Amino acid sequence: MRKLTAITAAAAALLALAACGGESGTATAAADNPYKLLQPGLLRAGTLTDAPPNVYLKDGKFTGFDNDLLTAVAAKAGLKVEFVGTDFSALLSQVANKKFDVGSSSITVTEARKKTVDFTNGYDFGYLGLDVPAGSPVKSFSELAGKRVVVVQGTVQDDYATQNNLNPVRVPDYNGAVNQLKAKTADAWISPAEIGEKSAKDSNGKIQLVEKQLSSAPTAFAVAKDNPALREALNKALDQVIQDGTWKKLLDQYYPGRPIPDSFKPGSQGRG
Repeated sequence: MRKLTAITAAAAALLALAACGGESGTATAAADNPYKLLQPGLLRAGTLTDAPPNVYLKDGKFTGFDNDLLTAVAAKAGLKVEFVGTDFSALLSQVANKKFDVGSSSITVTEARKKTVDFTNGYDFGYLGLDVPAGSPVKSFSELAGKRVVVVQGTVQDDYATQNNLNPVRVPDYNGAVNQLKAKTADAWISPAEIGEKSAKDSNGKIQLVEKQLSSAPTAFAVAKDNPALREALNKALDQVIQDGTWKKLLDQYYPGRPIPDSFKPGSQGRG
């Protein structure tokens, strides 16, 4: 009986030690990865490869205003960034499902998108652009009824076309939209205006940007809804890169001469 009691006591002690070790291990892991990243210290960001000047690949490196800004923001939070290319139509669900820690792709904040992901404070404003093949008679958004209009699936441009009953042709990426205009298989492309303007300049005269409309909502980085710690860390770091001049420097680099609307305030300033 004494032997059985001793064995039972020893087993209980081992279980207690194991429990303490597990609690300690969990606490250590949480301290090492406070933002619940896929890999501690590394921000895995989903982005696009074909949307200059916002997000694109250059010489094998992800760059553009949004991605360079995210790199600067992450550094303020003590993090490095790993960019991975994807399609915009899948990006928000991939952030929500934890394939990525963050989405970086000039993402306009909308109420519909807030049902899938959370957003940081806004860091940029945007315009809807209207791109057409060179020589097209279409000169404004008001002339799109009955035309073959192409949009990138899942974008606010897609939303605009749908809400205005334009029955858009949806493509997975910006190259697809540009190629349709060059081939004249589409009459118009509703674009993010900065991307549409750059695409027109790079088209050797085959595409023209004929009109722009200011978007009423800012663009922001997307994070999972159950990760407020990461969202707030990025918000704090975003304010820091605004205050130290990095945000304005990148803005001037990628959008030289673009005026900032009086209605737009970046970072926490935009919260009112």
